[in-house]
Amino acid sequence: MERKHSLLEMRDITKTFPGVRALDGVSFDLRAGEVHALVGENGAGKSTLMKVLGGVYPYPEYGGQILIEGREQRFSGVRDAEMAGIAIIFQELSLVKDMTVGENIFLGREPRRFGVVQWEELYRRAQKLLDDLHLPIDPHTPVRNLGIGQQQLVEIAKALSHEARILVLDEPTAALTDAEVETLFGILRRLRARGVGMIYISHKLDEVFALADRITVLRDGRTVGTALTAELDRGRVIAMMVGREVGDIFPKSEHVPGDVVFEARGITVEDPAVPGKLLVKDVSFAVRRGEVLGIAGLMGAGRSELLMAIFGAHPGRIGGEVLIEGRPVKINSPAEAIRHGLGFVTEDRKRFGLILDQTILNNMTLASLERLSGRFITNVDAEIAAGERAMRELRIRAPNVFTLAGTLSGGNQQKVVLAKWLLTVPRVLFLDEPTRGIDVGAKQEIYAQINRLAEQGLAIVLVSSELPEVLGLADRVLVLHEGRVTGEFARGEATPEAVMACATGHAKATVVNDEDRSSILER
Repeated sequence: MERKHSLLEMRDITKTFPGVRALDGVSFDLRAGEVHALVGENGAGKSTLMKVLGGVYPYPEYGGQILIEGREQRFSGVRDAEMAGIAIIFQELSLVKDMTVGENIFLGREPRRFGVVQWEELYRRAQKLLDDLHLPIDPHTPVRNLGIGQQQLVEIAKALSHEARILVLDEPTAALTDAEVETLFGILRRLRARGVGMIYISHKLDEVFALADRITVLRDGRTVGTALTAELDRGRVIAMMVGREVGDIFPKSEHVPGDVVFEARGITVEDPAVPGKLLVKDVSFAVRRGEVLGIAGLMGAGRSELLMAIFGAHPGRIGGEVLIEGRPVKINSPAEAIRHGLGFVTEDRKRFGLILDQTILNNMTLASLERLSGRFITNVDAEIAAGERAMRELRIRAPNVFTLAGTLSGGNQQKVVLAKWLLTVPRVLFLDEPTRGIDVGAKQEIYAQINRLAEQGLAIVLVSSELPEVLGLADRVLVLHEGRVTGEFARGEATPEAVMACATGHAKATVVNDEDRSSILER
């Protein structure tokens, strides 16, 4: 195969923050018409390296060399990097929701004549960009009317409007449906054929192996190795990422479920924005002490809405009953849910789980201050002691409990959210996508913690879009499709094929009555 010419070289890049060497002699290269995956655990240095490339950390705040087509570049800021043909699409989108697609694509670079914006020309250029990417999106459409997946594709169009030769994509599929992922992959393959070099950062190794030509692994701020994708397998890449061979990803289950501690009956949730549209339809389930109940389903199945409604955090709940240890309870707000012994690690940790500009300690104790300190006086010593104990038990990597939560890696942020709810001493813990956006090593630590909590008698309800995660951790699996229960399986019966058939609505719904559920609970 003909070797493509080198588009980018980053040589011996170093970057130091106070007390931390984030990059230690990292080298990386990119060829024209190539997808080069950059993988590693959270905190490995991937984002820092890309910020050096993108001019976020200008020269000479870093050491080493950046060469584009053989010529050294010393960027003084983001604009210099853009002028050199580099575009970075971060996980958090930067679109202005109240502007149109066309306005967003050319924001700050609108075609003008005598100082007047030429709107017709702007939308003509935007339409051409969208057509080139085979995107059926009207450039006059307000961005807020687009789904997350379409917004991600608009970000790519915006990047290419800069005539980018080097495109960096940071976790681009985190919020996309399977169909949107296929659309994105089609676009990236066309860009590769046009000679655009792409750096693809993702924790989803299946995507990396499907798309990338080469893979580079970072660990602890150093380059571990680079190889052709065809020369590697998933196990080898994981071993390079974590510094050890990985055996069973999911821990062996040693917990023995006890009595039913939580039961939901007939939960029904309406879309508050569309009266009459039901998101969850008459869903019932029970969970026992020391049991992990997995809830599987595709995007839009109603899994998150179900948990939020039970927790008193969804305005659309219009029916259903909740029982804790056999007693009916009223839960109309998260505060009432906490008082009744429920905890909830939400799907979006940055939006619902953390206050990013507050310390680890403040975040950890936010839901348990009354229990730690009493109703009127804050016991600072007890608060700090509880926070430090939680840091040790969950192995949160940070200098101390006074570190700002926003400075932590995704895996450590997720552990802080988990610690927050464990400090409330819950009887039932809801986990909604607990490992989304975190690396393989951090995932294994979360899995081990879930297993330990179940062994200690905590009842856990786990929602995950990753089917292997549900099957690997759950004692029992409930499947939702379009807001309804379409199947319920004991651990030994929950095969990927059976669960996916129920999740897609292709299997005849398994009607689970009280007698059936008792039988499943006994298995």
